[in-house]
Amino acid sequence: MTDTTSGIISYRLIVVGCGNMGYALLKSWITSEAVDASNVHVVEPVGALRNRAAELGVAVHNGPDSLPDQADLIVLALKPQAVSAELPIYRRFARQAVFVSIAAGVPIVKLAALLGGAPVIRAIPNTPAAIGKGSTIVFSGDGVPDVALNNVMFLFAAGGAVHRVEDELLVDAATAISGSGPAYIFYLMECLTAAAHELGLPKELAGKLAKETVHGAGALAIQADNEPADLRRQVTSPKGTTEAALSLLMADEQLLSLLRRTTKAAFDRSQALATHA
Repeated sequence: MTDTTSGIISYRLIVVGCGNMGYALLKSWITSEAVDASNVHVVEPVGALRNRAAELGVAVHNGPDSLPDQADLIVLALKPQAVSAELPIYRRFARQAVFVSIAAGVPIVKLAALLGGAPVIRAIPNTPAAIGKGSTIVFSGDGVPDVALNNVMFLFAAGGAVHRVEDELLVDAATAISGSGPAYIFYLMECLTAAAHELGLPKELAGKLAKETVHGAGALAIQADNEPADLRRQVTSPKGTTEAALSLLMADEQLLSLLRRTTKAAFDRSQALATHA
């Protein structure tokens, strides 16, 4: 069923939903050759999204009725609001397949109940997985075979870093950081671009500088042995330009306070989705 030593999973894989996150994952798995496209089936009702998935060489379906009878792994790339209506349709695979849900906030106990007691894993990836720079948190429910969990970890590793947690509450905490985090960073790029343009830089150049600065700083932080605070101090010369800027950014911990409120809002929403899904 699986040969991760050769760098490919021979799972019969079904992906339910192929929006932005589902497509990012699918693209990372196909382009990295973690899976064979001929073993993958995608269920996506939206024609444009279905056609986009088909360009990766996978089989596509408008709905579940035309799916094959056998599957080893089913990835549920659904919005939390769609879970209750959609999951019971896939109960026919419960005895043979392991399910992986990327729906924020929906707990294992609810997912398993909707699927007739099937083994379920929760995974919270983020969109940089499309280029192998993602970050995924994984939590495994009861009854998931070790080989299946290992295969899921291997699969998501094709999109970047994978971290397993033992407490499901940490999945919601991670959702507020890595799951939603790319949007925070993209907004920071927007703000830097706007500020740079106001200082007189051409808009195109301002955008490039914002992207390159964020990209470079992130890459340096990943590779360096230093903590981010140490890296910040290295850039900050006494009485220099950076110190002048940071004196505003760090005043009264305003940015820290804002980020605490930001991530808490995402965490609270994740918790709320658990009761409304």
